[in-house]
Amino acid sequence: MEKENNILIKAYLKPSCGWSRGVRAVLAKYQLPYDDINIIGNAEAYSEMVTKSGQPLSPCVEINGEMLADVSGEEVEGYLISHGIVAPAKSVDDTPIDRGCHDGEPVEMGSWGTKKGS
Repeated sequence: MEKENNILIKAYLKPSCGWSRGVRAVLAKYQLPYDDINIIGNAEAYSEMVTKSGQPLSPCVEINGEMLADVSGEEVEGYLISHGIVAPAKSVDDTPIDRGCHDGEPVEMGSWGTKKGS
């Protein structure tokens, strides 16, 4: 987990998913360092996410030890602003922060996990 200005962020994400892209876009917007943990094909990472969040859906983002489970980028941004971690800012990126996967994106967790959509 990376640390900058006392901010520790661990993001449990899929490589290709609208929700995960939205979370990445928000963290990039505010130039926050974070561990990008790929839960697809990595049973250990997926299990860690489920154990910490208490549920199987992603993305999940752990910020300073507090787990935000099954969140959108919009929700992560709201948390960051409401907790005084960042100040509201306009994005130079047009990545949607409130969208799921679209048709054609992979949604399978793997043979060890649960098949689900994002």
